[in-house]
Amino acid sequence: MMLPFLACLLAVFPVVSMKSPIFGPQEVSRLEGGSASIKCYYPASSVNRHSRKYWCRQGAKGRCTTLISSKRYVSKDYEGRANLTDFPESNLFVVDIGHLTQNDSGHYRCGLDTNTLGLSFDVSLDVSPALGFPNGTQVHTSDLGRTVTINCPFSSENSMEIKSVCKKIGPVCILVTDSHGYQHPDYTNRVRISILDTTQLVFSFIINQVKLSDAGMYVCKAGDDSSGDKTNFDLRVLKPEPELVYGDLRGSVTFECTLGPEVPNLPKFLCRVSNDKGCQVVVNTLGKRAQDFEGRVLLTSKDNGFFSVHITGLRKEDAGRYLCGAHPDGEPEEGQPIQAWQLFVNEETTMPRIPSVVKGVVGGSVAVLCPYSPKDRDSLKYWCHWEEARTVSCPKLVSSEGLVQEQYKQYEGRLVLYEEPGNGTYTVILNQLTPQDAGFYWCQTNGDSRWWSTVELKIVEGEPNLKVPKNVTAGLGETLKLPCHFPCKFSSYEKYWCKWGNKSCKALPSQNEAPRQGSVSCDEKNKLINLILNPVTEEDEGWYWCGVKDGLRFGETMAVHVEVKERVKGSKDVSQVNAAPGKEVIEPKSKDVSQVNAAPGKEVIDPHVREIENKVIKDSSLFAEDRAVMNPADSAGGSRPSEDPGSSSGQGGSSKVLISTLVPLALVLALGALAVGVVRARHRRNVDRVSIRSYRTDISMSDFENSRDFGANDNMGASSVTQETSLGGKDEFTATTENAVEMEEPKKAKRSSKEEADMAYTAYLLQANNMAANVQDGPSEA
Repeated sequence: MMLPFLACLLAVFPVVSMKSPIFGPQEVSRLEGGSASIKCYYPASSVNRHSRKYWCRQGAKGRCTTLISSKRYVSKDYEGRANLTDFPESNLFVVDIGHLTQNDSGHYRCGLDTNTLGLSFDVSLDVSPALGFPNGTQVHTSDLGRTVTINCPFSSENSMEIKSVCKKIGPVCILVTDSHGYQHPDYTNRVRISILDTTQLVFSFIINQVKLSDAGMYVCKAGDDSSGDKTNFDLRVLKPEPELVYGDLRGSVTFECTLGPEVPNLPKFLCRVSNDKGCQVVVNTLGKRAQDFEGRVLLTSKDNGFFSVHITGLRKEDAGRYLCGAHPDGEPEEGQPIQAWQLFVNEETTMPRIPSVVKGVVGGSVAVLCPYSPKDRDSLKYWCHWEEARTVSCPKLVSSEGLVQEQYKQYEGRLVLYEEPGNGTYTVILNQLTPQDAGFYWCQTNGDSRWWSTVELKIVEGEPNLKVPKNVTAGLGETLKLPCHFPCKFSSYEKYWCKWGNKSCKALPSQNEAPRQGSVSCDEKNKLINLILNPVTEEDEGWYWCGVKDGLRFGETMAVHVEVKERVKGSKDVSQVNAAPGKEVIEPKSKDVSQVNAAPGKEVIDPHVREIENKVIKDSSLFAEDRAVMNPADSAGGSRPSEDPGSSSGQGGSSKVLISTLVPLALVLALGALAVGVVRARHRRNVDRVSIRSYRTDISMSDFENSRDFGANDNMGASSVTQETSLGGKDEFTATTENAVEMEEPKKAKRSSKEEADMAYTAYLLQANNMAANVQDGPSEA
């Protein structure tokens, strides 16, 4: 049964040419004496709105004679029964023709500008004979799928006789039903005879779910053929005339289906007619959706069999014929009420191009641009999430009045709608993305629904470009500094911090605008923008966003929640806590801590821990005295604040280390040079040249007598005077072994000049090494 029904539909809806941007009905069928209202759509432009509109009749050789135009011209044949009305705000004009006759049947054209050079669309008008009683035959009409009731009169003599209805097929009249309950198989459960009262001398023949095959001649009978009462009637099933729907590329259209109260509880559907596949369901109330319309179609049920179907993101291939109806299976079936639509998609559109797909990473954000009609500047804007439930819906998440109350728990601190950049576009920002956020979203207004749009959000792999702390706890009355790290590609962008609220995210002023309140500073060198709250108050608790902008276009954002608590004991003097982006703030415990500065991406370390690390490095048995000098406060149980590597104090410390390293080294070298100079000067007083193998040297013989004095006075490393060195925190004293032996045995044989010189040079090297070792341990800051 389905195939003949679809074949009839294809015959009803001939193929419509989509080459011309002018669009109207291709066929119009009316009865004689009736009227016709013909709509012609044209592209939205200032030129078209002011152009001449016309309705002309096509004749031989392609000539088209104007019958009526927007320039107040009306032909003689149309005087008093036709008019043309232009609706420039809707981009269409309507031709109304009354008192139709069969002579009005023919081919016409509606168009703009001139009849031959302008834009136009061809329309066929067919006027059938009027309803009446030709040769005693009643004429009844019914829409496809509706119910028709036909009254059959009879005389009082046949009031008690059997009543019946038959359908003429050629010379034979085939029984359809009778008052005894018989029903022809083609009419099973669809026909019946009703006799309310025999005194009225009439019975009713009722056909439900009228089909195209029900059309034809019928005979009502009361009694037998010889003396019975007979009435002939002609049933005409009207072809469903499609209603025109005009949409712009990338725009939206709405099908308003009015099936009536006959099918209030039946599943509803919208299908698209195809020449080779019948009528394929686009969407129905049973949860079925066509893949090509995924995320772009929305069905909304109303009362008394009414429902609407909205399609967004129109494409060229969406143009064509559609049917909406109701059936227990949610599929098109003959005998059920249907409504026909013809959709035209205008490619010469003024709709702005916006991305149909946006991508975000887990933990990141997206900024979605939503278009709206410039006329709806003051209208209410919405953003809803298209859900793939059995009954397709799109619950609203946020509007220009703020976050929807039902969605507050799920989207607190994550979602906001900005009226910017304006001029027909608003922005929706969603951050702290999760895999569950993927899907389709709709941009809507309570104004012109033709501007509704849809966007698909995809969650992809990657990391957010902006880095902020995850959670921050601030002490009441303290100063809080929140850093936001941004990559180099955002250097030219405007950076900002804002405090999220139910209706917006209010931007915080820069430092020079409000130095005593919440303010923002930017360190371009380190790619940081800092939020500073000084002092922290209870009102500062909440969500804060760090973001970037390029002009009026919003970019990425990151959110951080700040919790405000009472001041903790042991942290009364804390003036600033600098949190590492992406890490949780660890509150410093030291009373004297003025600033804890952590590099981006690293965790803030308690100053006590840092002090312990310094002690471990310096706690060597070779540098006890140096450590005692560097940390004089350790003995008193005090602690030192850690220096920021990027701060001026840190840089000064580096300079001290460099100076304190080079100065002792220079002194050692100078001392060594002076010692060598003195030795050589003394040796040159009385020089005896001695040759030992191939070794030649100049040396004073008197120096052999005073080698002990030479070593004691000029070589600190060989002196009997002890050199103090700190070992493991204890005071220990050492003397060179060679000098000690020489003091005990002063009368031993004198050494040679070469031996004395080598011994002096060796002692010098030992002393230089000892002093260099002390320098390497780190300079003293005493």
